[in-house]
Amino acid sequence: MARSKDTSATKEPGRLKQMWQVFQMTRRYDSRALLYIVGGFALPIIAGILLAIFLSDGSVFTMVLWIVAGVLAGVLLALIILGRRAERAAYSQIEGQPGAVGAVLRSSLRKSWRGSEMPVAVNGKTHDAVYRAVGRGGVVLISEGPQSRTGKMVDEERRRVTRVLPNVPVTTISVGPDADSVPLHKVPRALTRIKPTLTKAEVLAISNRLSSLGSQMPIPKGVDPLKVRPQRSR
Repeated sequence: MARSKDTSATKEPGRLKQMWQVFQMTRRYDSRALLYIVGGFALPIIAGILLAIFLSDGSVFTMVLWIVAGVLAGVLLALIILGRRAERAAYSQIEGQPGAVGAVLRSSLRKSWRGSEMPVAVNGKTHDAVYRAVGRGGVVLISEGPQSRTGKMVDEERRRVTRVLPNVPVTTISVGPDADSVPLHKVPRALTRIKPTLTKAEVLAISNRLSSLGSQMPIPKGVDPLKVRPQRSR
């Protein structure tokens, strides 16, 4: 009996309850999420009703099909919008913390890109870091922190890469407080916008070659932005 009670107490919430929790979290950090979700749900339904009126030729069955199709499309679109807004809200909570870029590379990269949550270079004093991703667009160095502090690390890492892979394009992306920096949640989109120049086989070979370079990190492995604790004042 005790074991069954423990099992029921630790049972994960159902799918609908999880979605409700995600919605509540998203609305808490994104005031416009509800408007986008409602709009995404309503527009396909309105379109379905209009199509039912003008294309059904008086057939009740056809009208019902158009309206049902609109409802299903509305539910799907609302779920897609909720997922994207929830992801954005989650990243807004860790934006600016050490390791935030690593969390994005770990969870949000498309299959055509390879990245690691571990930085290839880091400043132990300021916690500024440089991350590396490899895809069909070449090698991308992503700096985390103000450009005035990360510029030197990015240049050094660029030289390391070009020394080993002189014919591979190297792109840099900055995530930080600067005006021209890329917001954290837009990093995956910025990678996909880079023009493809390599084949999948070349991406794999380049990734393996860069892995042999190692990294320049004075910090232990396993940066987790969700577990970063603020420094205590002495």
